[in-house]
Amino acid sequence: MAAKPTQAGQDISSVAHAEGSQSAQMQSELTKQRNFEDTTADVGSKLASAPGSISKEDAQAVHRAESRALGGQQPASGSISSQAQHQAAVNQGATASTGTSASAGTNAAPVDPNVQSQLDRQANYEDAASKVGGKLVNEPGNVTKEEADLLHSREQRAFGVTEKGGLASQAQHQVAENEGATTNGSIATPSKPGVQSQLDRQGNYEDAAAKVGSKLANEPQNITKEEADLLHSREHRAKGYTEKGGLAAQAQHQVAENEKS
Repeated sequence: MAAKPTQAGQDISSVAHAEGSQSAQMQSELTKQRNFEDTTADVGSKLASAPGSISKEDAQAVHRAESRALGGQQPASGSISSQAQHQAAVNQGATASTGTSASAGTNAAPVDPNVQSQLDRQANYEDAASKVGGKLVNEPGNVTKEEADLLHSREQRAFGVTEKGGLASQAQHQVAENEGATTNGSIATPSKPGVQSQLDRQGNYEDAAAKVGSKLANEPQNITKEEADLLHSREHRAKGYTEKGGLAAQAQHQVAENEKS
């Protein structure tokens, strides 16, 4: 017959379990910080020595790493990710103007309207991120579906993708929690099956958006009708509508272009 655990033994076990959880959390935070430092070193070196080589992918990578290191919060204006985004926008404008400048025999110069448009999209995202981020910290129960959807839309427009686990994703998660609590009336506990179902729909959409967004950026000619239709379907399930000009719409437009060629 096994000896019954003593109270002292149970206490020691509880302490060991708690310490193990804290250790795992600390390791996770250290990993995020190291990833940020590695990415910052790479992109920072490019900003200092070859700013013209900063790409949209570089800016997205440092933005993701910095956001994770900050616990999902939006990096401050003037941070390295903000500088990289600005430089990537300038470089994209310069690339777009190469054809015209070359034919005129002049050096390539940024196309101001294109650059400004990208900077405006980033500013719009940062404005929404600041407001929703503040609510998530101070009054998460008041984050609305409209705010979360607007932030998601602006993140997509600014960066071409929405980060899984990023600020927009956290806001949508909080909305699902809030709606579950509302459904239960006076009980402040979220309705677990309903909340989980919504989170699953958001996760499915984010998975499809990440894959199609990457293809749109790197190999648009390989976007298939099935991928575009799946993304469209998952966006509708996650949000209740599909955004005009959003990622699914862009994917379907690209499919139409591909079928012409």
